[in-house]
Amino acid sequence: MRHLFFLFAFVLTATMATAQSVIGTWRTVDDETGEAKSHVQIYEQGGLVYGKIIKLLRKNAKTTCDNCPDDRKGKPLVDMIILDKMKLNGGYYQDGNILDPEKGKWYGCKIWLKEGDPNTLVVRGSVGPFYRTQYWSRVQ
Repeated sequence: MRHLFFLFAFVLTATMATAQSVIGTWRTVDDETGEAKSHVQIYEQGGLVYGKIIKLLRKNAKTTCDNCPDDRKGKPLVDMIILDKMKLNGGYYQDGNILDPEKGKWYGCKIWLKEGDPNTLVVRGSVGPFYRTQYWSRVQ
């Protein structure tokens, strides 16, 4: 019985730790229209956090990055890395960049879980003192 209790406690702790992480799949939402746009998978690699589009949700949406400024130009959006080299620092993932494929521009980025809601990711892209914030929802 005691072993069963410890197993249950371990599984519960592991589940809670996962729920408190930015790692996972997130549904992005257009902050101007409120329309769901895509699913982005956020993952850790080499101590840094990245995010790539794994699914497009809008019908008739462009499927390639026609406005991208670099070697992503004209490439499919699915499997494209749009969140790049984020580092955990002071409770936030920051010091990386995020790509807006529609505008074809890279922005400085900071992400964190909304306080009290581990299923909402706050994504803030910025240029200098100007910023734009989106709220992404965890895909269960």
